[in-house]
Amino acid sequence: MKKYRPVPDLLSDRVILVSGAGDGIGKTAAKSFAAHGATVILLGRTVPKLEAVYDEIEGSGHPQPAIYPINLEGAAPKDYQDLADTLEREFGRLDGLLHNATNLGSLTPLEHYDLQLWAQVMQVNLHAPFLLTRSCLPVLRKSPDASVVFTSSALGRAGRAYWGAYAISNFAVEGMMQVLAEELESKPQIRVNSLDPGWVRTTFFSRAYPARDPGTLPAPEEIMPAYLYLMGPDSRGITGRAMTAQEVG
Repeated sequence: MKKYRPVPDLLSDRVILVSGAGDGIGKTAAKSFAAHGATVILLGRTVPKLEAVYDEIEGSGHPQPAIYPINLEGAAPKDYQDLADTLEREFGRLDGLLHNATNLGSLTPLEHYDLQLWAQVMQVNLHAPFLLTRSCLPVLRKSPDASVVFTSSALGRAGRAYWGAYAISNFAVEGMMQVLAEELESKPQIRVNSLDPGWVRTTFFSRAYPARDPGTLPAPEEIMPAYLYLMGPDSRGITGRAMTAQEVG
């Protein structure tokens, strides 16, 4: 799909949760969702960053967001259930869930991969999206039109040497998306897809490729049409797809 142009009120009255909302693509997506009318719940571990995004959204006159601090690396199942209970109590439903938080880990041969780092990457990139989705499904079912988007990577669709836990966790996320989409086929009001943002001008890219010039890459704002498409009503009926953000818009 090319040249998607969302209408200004695309996400009016929708409640959308964004993980990793304090920086990079998550921050930009949260601001973009709010600019199109959504009430955004900003999920992340660094409160000052979340507060800065909150202030930007509120200062722009968009719907008042909410902040929910959580450390995905150490959160237990009860923490996710408490979050889901809070969402139901405060908002009554959840219309969108963007899984964006990620841990790069290290670029290391599998033979030498640090076991503690492996566990940390899997916790943030795989276990946290599973636990968060599992807890939020009852709240998503209360929406007439809900969307779950798993952020993935080309490295989770074709493996590459040395990308270790990051690539493997993304392969698992792609599988989780497919399984969940099929399980929810009888509930067409909830669609589930994955989205590869591609390389974008973010701190994440600079950490992965410190010797490369990020100035040659698109800014996060340039790939927002894909995020808006998947979160909004124009993607009704689209589920179980592995999409690439830079092919949209």
